[in-house]
Amino acid sequence: MKFYIATDHAGFVIKDFVKDYVTSKGHEIIDLGPHTDERVDYPDYAKKCAGMVVEDKGSFGILICGTGIGISIAANKVAGIRAALCHDAYTAAMTRAHNDANILCFGERVVGKGVIESMIDAFCETEFEGGRHAGRVEKIEGCAFGADI
Repeated sequence: MKFYIATDHAGFVIKDFVKDYVTSKGHEIIDLGPHTDERVDYPDYAKKCAGMVVEDKGSFGILICGTGIGISIAANKVAGIRAALCHDAYTAAMTRAHNDANILCFGERVVGKGVIESMIDAFCETEFEGGRHAGRVEKIEGCAFGADI
């Protein structure tokens, strides 16, 4: 699998750990920044990562901020993105299986290294189930701000 990764300053410290873990599992990971822990705005990095995932069909993303909340909200503003804020392996597996998520989001201040490893494993090992979930994903893709679902 190919991943793009980006963070803000509150997710910067754990980024190298995540990159090392992803590559140790045989996946490719491309770091979109930031490259220092100086304050940055997470929407800029969410947009950068989401744009690459949309452009590079079949790729995935990992976004990290302090809680994972803001960066996931920002990423989901990009058409074609299904960024999921996860807190454990179960939510990471379910978002792949039921939502066909293409970006895994989490918070550096919320989850530890063992949980991060288990989330990445679950995200990578779980396939989209399709079936009854496919119609729901199609509805998500067709949503526009203010539109009925």
